Amino acid sequence: MDKFTRKTSFEQWFSPISSTKLEELVEAYQLNYYTKKLHIASFLKLFVFAQLNETESLRAVSETLFSDDLQQATDLESISFSQLGRRLNQVPTDVFQQVFLDLVAQIHEKTHFEKRREVTTPLKIIDSSTLPLNLNHHKWAEFRKTKSGIKFHLRLVFLEKGCSYPDKAVLTNAKEHDRGQLEVLVDDKECMYVFDRGYLDYERFDRMTDDGYFFVSRLRKNAVIRVLEPFERPEDSNVLSDEMILIGTTQNRAENTFRLIKVLDSKGNELHLITNRFDLSADEIAELYKSRWAIELFF
Repeated sequence: MDKFTRKTSFEQWFSPISSTKLEELVEAYQLNYYTKKLHIASFLKLFVFAQLNETESLRAVSETLFSDDLQQATDLESISFSQLGRRLNQVPTDVFQQVFLDLVAQIHEKTHFEKRREVTTPLKIIDSSTLPLNLNHHKWAEFRKTKSGIKFHLRLVFLEKGCSYPDKAVLTNAKEHDRGQLEVLVDDKECMYVFDRGYLDYERFDRMTDDGYFFVSRLRKNAVIRVLEPFERPEDSNVLSDEMILIGTTQNRAENTFRLIKVLDSKGNELHLITNRFDLSADEIAELYKSRWAIELFF
């Protein structure tokens, strides 16, 4: 990162973290008790800096303190990677969650989320990424013979002009299937949800539809379907087909009818999109699914 020159760019990144909220957390969890050096504010500033610089290890984080400007910003002259590791183990994960939720509430307020949902349907995008871990140190998270891992499920609120921000995150063992998290991440009937085929689950699609939740996802090309009714398409549409369908076999099928839209992506690959929205045009549904790339860029 460039040298700090303004009300430093680093300070601007850290400023949304409420000092009042931080003080409440420090008191509630006794975070600074018996701490002589690495107080929680300095600790968080150091890790915000490390995240912005994509620093890959605690040793590398400790070495960043050779910068005089960072020493001044964090009120630390030096810290060892072992001290950072011990401190990281001491801070409950709930502290980070509370800081995150407070930041989300601030973004909701500044983007007028509640007012926008009165006139439009907010779009929320769901996806996951697997984070590999060392098997020797994280046997509780084993998911292959040679490695451990956790899965990070993220939900983004998608705004106009391509802007987006995360508003919910869930961590699971990498062994757990994505689809099990839909019930946690789909919780607002006033929103439209977009997710990839890793979350495909006919039974949950039925429950979501019955409960009034709307979604668009991607259907596997070998999925068993029965076409009930084809819909007309405008002549200038990029959509290949638009149909009302039933999905699944006799042993594993959905009770509700859904909509299957076939489109070509930018590389010429055919995508099969499934949705329970029948009030939008096929092109509008395709555009909604295209917004899913925002979460790919976020990861």
